[in-house]
Amino acid sequence: MPAGRFKHVWIRATLLVSFFGRAAVGRSLAASGLAAGLLLAGIAVPAEAATYYSATLRTAARSLPVAAESNAGYDRTRYFGSWLDTNRDCQNTRAEVLLQEARSAATYTTSRRCTVRTGRWLTSWDNRTHTSASAVQIDHTVPVHEAWGSGARSWSQARRVAFYNDMGDSRSLNAQTSALNSAKQARGPESWMPPANKCAYIGQWIAVKIRWGLRVDSAEKAALIRYADSCPNVKVNVNRV
Repeated sequence: MPAGRFKHVWIRATLLVSFFGRAAVGRSLAASGLAAGLLLAGIAVPAEAATYYSATLRTAARSLPVAAESNAGYDRTRYFGSWLDTNRDCQNTRAEVLLQEARSAATYTTSRRCTVRTGRWLTSWDNRTHTSASAVQIDHTVPVHEAWGSGARSWSQARRVAFYNDMGDSRSLNAQTSALNSAKQARGPESWMPPANKCAYIGQWIAVKIRWGLRVDSAEKAALIRYADSCPNVKVNVNRV
């Protein structure tokens, strides 16, 4: 994708209507941008189903397919890789998420502007403000280990790498307080919830599961339904991949 067009898409994406105060239809590196970057990196990209899902939160929670979780053979680095620089601007996925979520101009560690040093981030799990990039981690809303056991084990390598670097939906990856991200680890809503904005978190979790066609185990589904029933019954809109 030409640089000018990429930046134009980036700007347009940030203006889209939000879900729980965030863009529901995704970041600027939506399907086309991510696919283009992966192709530049020499990685085959699976075709998108191009299907759209919309339902209320409570209906969406109940629609998730149930299956026992199987984590045999999990290896994060081997099967999911790491942050990519999909558009080859020297900023990897971590940097791109930090830049999109920054509420003030960012500074960088070098003049090349590859690695973010400072900015201002409001982390949604605890409503805290951070000014140092090192104080936050980029969280996979649905942890990679959870994804593996919920269906990603049978995916192609390209699809797993795309999941790891998913910037096509702003609910997939978020900057969060490092200590809370470490506390969450690979746990789902049945055993861990953030101290703040629980309803938003449940909506994000459900949206990511639907987006990637991931299953839930019985304890996870029961927790999702229980939380959804106590939250505003908002619409969950998802572009599946």
